[in-house]
Amino acid sequence: MNAHGKVSPVFDPAAISYVGAIDDVRARHPAALSRATGKIISRLDRHCRAIIERATFVVIATHGSNGADVSPRGDPAGFVRVLDDRHVLLPDRIGNNRFDSMDNIFETGSIGMLFMVPGMAEVLRINGRARITDDAALLAASAVQGRAPKIGVLVEVKEAYLHCAKAINRAGLWDASRQIDRNDLPSYGAMLVDHCEGLTAEESERQGTEMARRGLY
Repeated sequence: MNAHGKVSPVFDPAAISYVGAIDDVRARHPAALSRATGKIISRLDRHCRAIIERATFVVIATHGSNGADVSPRGDPAGFVRVLDDRHVLLPDRIGNNRFDSMDNIFETGSIGMLFMVPGMAEVLRINGRARITDDAALLAASAVQGRAPKIGVLVEVKEAYLHCAKAINRAGLWDASRQIDRNDLPSYGAMLVDHCEGLTAEESERQGTEMARRGLY
């Protein structure tokens, strides 16, 4: 049953056609223009720095033997610090302590970052090599509310490039008129009760209270 109360057809992934090679994908589309093929740089120029300094939301992608993982990171503008034209520092804040991204970084060291600035439809993408640092002197400048992070992700930039506005514009991400009524969906705690086998509503509420007690920083 779908959201409109209709019975959804049974999906059989073995019954559909698939594209077999990247050359086939490219053949179905116009050739990339030079603005796309020539925009990758191996350092942070003034435009990259300006975006990072204003970004309040970053999506990081990592991968390991268990597959790929993407994770959101958010903080006041400038929370990802530019250390020089080849390195940035992402502070690790209080979270769910699953450490999926950290696990992958220790395994492969590869990371992708997507920087987003509220009100700006273009985004900045960075690909690089990541290491986990506990250097207190380095992390001190990332303190918020008097609390420095225990660890951070130091990223060596291999590729940096701007991404056009089409995706954000199609999503209407910064368009307040397109925001949902949050009451249309269950609360986070209620959804977790459905997701987590054996988790009761009471235990979910208790854990939610504990997470709130731990705070944001």
